[in-house]
Amino acid sequence: MTTILNRLDLNLLRVFDAVMEERSVLRAGQRICLSQSAVSHALARLREVLGDELFIRTPNGMQPTARALMMAPLVRQAWKSLETAVGVPKFEPSNANRQFTIAVSDFVTIVMVPRLLDLLRHEAPLIDLVVRSDSTTELAEQIDLGHVDAAIGTFSHIAPRFRSQSLFACDDVLIAGSSRHLGRLSVESLSELSIAAISLHGQQNELAEGFVSERGLFRRSEMYDRAALEKALSTSGQSARIMVSLPHFFALPTLLEQSELTAIVPRPLAASMSRTQSLTTYELPYKSESAEVGVLWHERTTNDAAQQWFLNILSRATEHLRDRSAGHIAGSKRSFIGTTLEWAPRSRRGQAAGLTVSRVC
Repeated sequence: MTTILNRLDLNLLRVFDAVMEERSVLRAGQRICLSQSAVSHALARLREVLGDELFIRTPNGMQPTARALMMAPLVRQAWKSLETAVGVPKFEPSNANRQFTIAVSDFVTIVMVPRLLDLLRHEAPLIDLVVRSDSTTELAEQIDLGHVDAAIGTFSHIAPRFRSQSLFACDDVLIAGSSRHLGRLSVESLSELSIAAISLHGQQNELAEGFVSERGLFRRSEMYDRAALEKALSTSGQSARIMVSLPHFFALPTLLEQSELTAIVPRPLAASMSRTQSLTTYELPYKSESAEVGVLWHERTTNDAAQQWFLNILSRATEHLRDRSAGHIAGSKRSFIGTTLEWAPRSRRGQAAGLTVSRVC
């Protein structure tokens, strides 16, 4: 059997399948775009390899031998399997039964995941979502190993093996319990406030601009623009009073309501917290840099149909954040280094939605 396979050209099986279906050398050639002589030559080679006549010419067309009849269903199935193996895989979200894992901060969990779950429930009811914390110091390794399909956060200096897509951008605001009446903030009044800061890995004063580095991936760990805060206060000879540093946002509303603490947080988070908690939002007396929040994934999955669909869903789940932030963005944006995958919604551009892949230098 091995000897036969070594001598067998797969194209001969394609000819065999066509002749079996059409029972005519002429029509078989037309079906697979070969001349009649090419089909006859291929049949001759196949007869030689298999040691069987396979087809006998009769007034009623090419009649298969017993060997050909036995081979036919197996060849047809094998050919279909080959076409499936080398063809472009399809992904049908409505009946797909699989799991996606994302690594996010609680900030992203609060402002994006509810919308994401709603989209999944309507469009892909059998898909499960696993949400992991992005505060782990092994995030890049988890993406490398395929344990995380996508990470969402603010990234810089992205290694070539990763790809990224911008989701939304946001600046900072200050929030406090509604019992506080701070009025319009000045640099001087800001310096007198006790501030709670969010740092996903604890205090990171030794790191430039609040970023941590791991395996070629720089990602933001401080959830506010510390550099802008310190610069604004230092010009007036003041310094910020960071009274407490927290690893997450979930305890923040209670602390703000029950104490005189204030906090500098991303604008979308302040809007979300203010809707459900007794909190008031204040504009800062300086311009914070607009932090670009995006999704990161491994380059090996870029052409995967399921991954492409999931990236689209993530973009749609943050569309409301892009709309709300458009009028508030101040300063320059943090740039992504890598390949960006931009989603073009139908409602925005008046044309079919789709993906545009481009290279950002």
